[in-house]
Amino acid sequence: MSLTTDAQPQPFKAIPVIDMSNISNAEPAVRRALVDEIKHACTDVGFFYVKNHGIPEEVMQRTLAQMQRFFDLPLDQKLEVENKKTPNFMGYSPILSGNNDPNGAGDLQEGFEFKFEALGDASGTQTGSAEEGIMAGANTWPAQLPEFRVAALEYYHLALGLGRLLFPLFALALDLPEDYFADKVTFSLREMHVDNRVIGIGAHTDWECFTILWQQPGIQALQVLNSSKEWIDAPSIEGTLVINLGDEFARWTNDVFTSTVHRAINRSGVRRYSIPLFFGTDYDVRLEPIPSCISADRPARYEVITAGEYIKSRLQATYGH
Repeated sequence: MSLTTDAQPQPFKAIPVIDMSNISNAEPAVRRALVDEIKHACTDVGFFYVKNHGIPEEVMQRTLAQMQRFFDLPLDQKLEVENKKTPNFMGYSPILSGNNDPNGAGDLQEGFEFKFEALGDASGTQTGSAEEGIMAGANTWPAQLPEFRVAALEYYHLALGLGRLLFPLFALALDLPEDYFADKVTFSLREMHVDNRVIGIGAHTDWECFTILWQQPGIQALQVLNSSKEWIDAPSIEGTLVINLGDEFARWTNDVFTSTVHRAINRSGVRRYSIPLFFGTDYDVRLEPIPSCISADRPARYEVITAGEYIKSRLQATYGH
């Protein structure tokens, strides 16, 4: 398909599953087949599962165990690291503190946000690099649970490695050189949000390039909106992660890549945990449309702003500060 066609895909009824066994395979035919699967998912759905992604299950379970310990803390202890106390929105977000759906009354979830931090920095008090611009600032961690930080960062860096392997495939899916995005994601400024979702989070799109999501097995919550306005379940599938595209890619590609509306509705009556890693571009990068994604029939659809300006504006709208 042409990158600038406005032809509407058929409404999807399920989320595709893509095998990542060949993610590092340099054989042209093998790589092209994987790229074609990703291209279909990105243009027609905006979501896909990945299996054989290389992140060990035991790492995820260690992270889950520490998440449970953190969210089981008394509220006053969690509020010691509340994200409203930091300029960059890192830290604990209480139930109803965020509102992803402008038509909603608030998200019935707890969360904890943090960003890139070197594994070897035992202090956890780095202030952030100058490249972060308006989003500069330190992570904040619960002092009483040092193991929480260690487990969260262990998973984070493995997921970060997966994200870096995906960018060349996204570039090829857009008929660009494999290294097209390399100079735009140099500083690893990625945020990760660990959730304890009790009821759910309202309908929304994600803001960055893409999200890597781990879902707790056995609890259905995630739903994705197709072009017929039907909510399609995206259940946890053993051995997989969910990848979904976000607004930065939609802006870069002039909506050739789809940033799909989704929500999390947990009706199980028990806590549900999930770990999304939001993988975005460096904050000083201008979100200008890729030339091959605009034409006379498909003019640019978004104002051009930097990634940092866009992300901070969405955080301010969501958390009200």
